[in-house]
Amino acid sequence: MPAVAEKSATQGGGSAPAWDWNGVIGTGQSLAVGAHGGTPILTSQAFHNLKLDVGRAHLGMPPYDPNDPSLSMVPLVEPIRPEATTFPSAYPSNVYGETPHTAMADQISLLYRRDVGADYVTVHTVVGESGQGIGFIDKSATATPTVGHAYAATLFEVAALKRLAAAAGKTYGVAAIVLTHGETDAHRDQYEDEVARLHRDYNADIAAITGQTRKIPILFTQQQTSPPDHSMPASLLAQWYLELDDPGQFICAGPKYQYPYAPDHLHLLARGYDWLGEKYGEVYYETIVLGHDWEPLRPIAIRRTGREIIVDFHVPRPPLAWDENLPEPHQRAHRAWVRGRGFEVEGRSGEETIAAVRIEQNSVIVVLAGEPSTTELVVRYAITQDGEGTLGGLATGRIGQLRDSDSAVGFATGLPLYNYAVSFAAPVN
Repeated sequence: MPAVAEKSATQGGGSAPAWDWNGVIGTGQSLAVGAHGGTPILTSQAFHNLKLDVGRAHLGMPPYDPNDPSLSMVPLVEPIRPEATTFPSAYPSNVYGETPHTAMADQISLLYRRDVGADYVTVHTVVGESGQGIGFIDKSATATPTVGHAYAATLFEVAALKRLAAAAGKTYGVAAIVLTHGETDAHRDQYEDEVARLHRDYNADIAAITGQTRKIPILFTQQQTSPPDHSMPASLLAQWYLELDDPGQFICAGPKYQYPYAPDHLHLLARGYDWLGEKYGEVYYETIVLGHDWEPLRPIAIRRTGREIIVDFHVPRPPLAWDENLPEPHQRAHRAWVRGRGFEVEGRSGEETIAAVRIEQNSVIVVLAGEPSTTELVVRYAITQDGEGTLGGLATGRIGQLRDSDSAVGFATGLPLYNYAVSFAAPVN
């Protein structure tokens, strides 16, 4: 468990697109491919964003042929490809509904047109595999008819898009990788290292095709649903650590507890996937297009004075606020934290009762009901779920109510794009 500290990052530069067609690789598992979202919403393209049409190509087992003359470019709309009818199902039959990608692309285009008055074109490659851990979407995967195609499909599409861009008199490179993943690997201690290896492999293999020298960052959001018990989710914490350890190359857009979940408490509704895509788009625009540093709403220092634990936050868009539209967590279980609004405090003897929490400028003050039983305290946020045997969601999941006051609004949903506090666990100094 690392100490919480300030950090600095250098990312990108300027507002001019790096290429005419700016590639976005979307990988991950079910939330990357729209599982259980319902009827697709964004079925028409509002701007000029693109995807590869593989409908007439004969794609079975990889390797695929990027020079297939039937490959072509089409407007980016949902669904990305015809929806899969079996599970598991690998590329190109890997999409199950509305993905975050059209909403993401629309948000980027909207912001660029607002600021520059011109088009910013992203080309989206969606290769995730529902229900599959990191070992099935990385370079080490062994392909079978139903799993393990994601990495090979990425390189296939990159090569095909490079060729088609040149034929159209355009330039193409990959600007970002979007990793929506982690549920299957919730207990996997090696997850942080494996995602870092995925990043290295993608950077080396994609650059060998495109010739780009610009590093490709990974954008991601935390998974809040697995495991279906009270245990500590290793992948969720690893996603926070990655952003701390390698700023600018691992960019955490925030958590996912604030989005509308499907009845299974694991997947999102179609509107939720679009809302998630808009947040990806906003963060992409800040980092890739504008070249700004980006940090989510996250703790930067934690200390205790008597019964009060002071958690200082990096706040992307002040002021801090409580989102009263989200349910208060720990109303059913872990009632020592019933007044914590998502904050949790534990010592060697167990859960410490929280009497109140309050916001003071960029800090949250967690007031304990009494003197703590030990000086060895850990403060957490949105880590422990109340349900046993359930999979998250707003009723029993790993949730909290702390957000900033970002004034941005989603193009497709019309919903506010507040930044919600990341899930974290850290010692109290």
